[in-house]
Amino acid sequence: MKQEIREWLLTVEEFEEFYAQTVARLTGQLYVMLGDLHEAQDVVAEAYVKGWTRRAQLDREGQPEAWIRTVAWRLAVSRWRFRRRSAEAWRRGTPPPAHVEAPGPEHLVLVDALRGLPAQQRRSLTLHYLCDLTVEQVAVETGLSASTVKTHLVRGRAALADRLHDPRIEEAPDV
Repeated sequence: MKQEIREWLLTVEEFEEFYAQTVARLTGQLYVMLGDLHEAQDVVAEAYVKGWTRRAQLDREGQPEAWIRTVAWRLAVSRWRFRRRSAEAWRRGTPPPAHVEAPGPEHLVLVDALRGLPAQQRRSLTLHYLCDLTVEQVAVETGLSASTVKTHLVRGRAALADRLHDPRIEEAPDV
């Protein structure tokens, strides 16, 4: 009995160490994927709570960080769906909202450009470039084929290049 309790306590300590080492990185990754820091913090925290209840399972799977990231992403998708359904219900019963001004220039240019991309492109770019995962690892984590991930990466980079081009900067004339 005492041996069982000791092993459980070690597992708790390991989870706490895992949390301390990964929470900032995962929050940053989800922030880039979602474009909203508060949403990223919420879903990452909720994913860790789910991970806490399955901490023995996480260790056996061998990739606890990927598991937490995937759970956080799925929580965000669920929230988007809930908000969309709620917004549709409100639109049916209320007049349209007043015009809202676009975000000001104080927002980060890259985050704004990423927000304009389709969710899967944004997620693939984040996992590949920010999380430093290979195409195959991104495919496993997202449930997509490697060729689909490559397509998302190519299209996402092209879209970002167009969005990040500053029209105020004149190109130097060819001499």
